[in-house]
Amino acid sequence: MRILVLGGTVFLSRATAAEAVARGHEVVCAARGESGEVPDGARLVVWDRREEPPAELTGTPYDAVVDVARHPSWVRRAVAAFPGAHWVFVSTINVYEDESTPGGRPGSLPLRAPLHEDADLSLDREAYGPMKVACEQVVREGARSAMVVRPGLISGPGDPTGRFTYWPARLADGGEVLAPGAPDDEVQIIDVRDLATWLVDAVEAGTTGDFDGIGPVTGLGDLLAQVADGVGTNPTWTWADQAFLTDQGVEPWAGPDGVPLWLPRPQYDGMLAHDADPSVAAGLRPRPVAETAAATLAWLRETPDAAVSGISRQREAELLAAWHEARDRTS
Repeated sequence: MRILVLGGTVFLSRATAAEAVARGHEVVCAARGESGEVPDGARLVVWDRREEPPAELTGTPYDAVVDVARHPSWVRRAVAAFPGAHWVFVSTINVYEDESTPGGRPGSLPLRAPLHEDADLSLDREAYGPMKVACEQVVREGARSAMVVRPGLISGPGDPTGRFTYWPARLADGGEVLAPGAPDDEVQIIDVRDLATWLVDAVEAGTTGDFDGIGPVTGLGDLLAQVADGVGTNPTWTWADQAFLTDQGVEPWAGPDGVPLWLPRPQYDGMLAHDADPSVAAGLRPRPVAETAAATLAWLRETPDAAVSGISRQREAELLAAWHEARDRTS
């Protein structure tokens, strides 16, 4: 097959292009080429998606297009240029308006109102989900056939966000670990390689419909234990509850003063607790978290400048000391 990957230089789009090349497909990646290199075996065509596609792209028919864009104008321009291809569009679970209800799946949760204009996410982070809703609509309405995939937290080697990466990096050092929230808080992740494999499967099969790109739901305590197993350590867990973390100014989810995988409860009880059964039935095969953790740690050690989001070890030590002091006062 001749496959056009819009992107192909970073994380999921790059992993997808690499998977397609490995299966013997002819892969063209369209990107500015400023964020990295395309995988060996793929061909880069330079395209700034704020402009019309170059003739080098539009002069060639494609069997399928894989797109990860978030700007509605970019998707409109691409769908108009390649309407005859089967589209696999990578959206996000942030399209769901309801983030508090566990067990959600496509069709069971309301979507955010679409934002059809491009927004600057550095000024308005809340525009991300609504823009993706609009992008989904463009693909469904304009492409010959389409599959929409809504990933949750994507993990694994090459992660530019550093969110999941925090945990293999931290747990590899062992010792006493600040664990956020409660062990039974439900979370889920998906390995980038498993998601890429599924996207290429969908290209080959011409799969249509809407799906969540997620792994199985598990308790945070169990997930962190699997990460520790994957990196070969046996840390001591100190679980600090939400009230304490909030009082100490710890941020959820990401950032230099955040703890990844921690989300405020109950308002985000459903964000990382979607029903994975429909996606698994459609061929998604999530690997064990321990394997993802081991591969992520190996990549980190090979890539010393890789992003790792989250609190520093010094900040963690300060929080642990404050936690124990508070417990001593109340005991």
